[in-house]
Amino acid sequence: MKLVLAIVSNDDSAVVSAALTREGFSVTKLATTGGFLMAGNTTFLVGVEDEKVDTVINLIKKQSKRRTQMVPTTSSFDVGMYSTFPVEVTVGGATIFVLNVDRFEKA
Repeated sequence: MKLVLAIVSNDDSAVVSAALTREGFSVTKLATTGGFLMAGNTTFLVGVEDEKVDTVINLIKKQSKRRTQMVPTTSSFDVGMYSTFPVEVTVGGATIFVLNVDRFEKA
């Protein structure tokens, strides 16, 4: 058995959750926040048999879209002046971990 831990953007959370539950997977959702952009994410925990891991990953990938976003950044000049200008970064998609499960119980 494996535990699939997937971090996705809040923008994609509803469609990822719907796709997983539609295919019969039990999903636990956790509200999380990323460290770089401090943006809201959803972390999904899905316990599955080894042979279904690829199905779960493919469903998550299909529903998690990458997009670009402008974020403000500050740059410093040698004379102590600061300037703020936007930088384009890629956000979204999914970060997926697959962990071995030594024991599973449902009480």
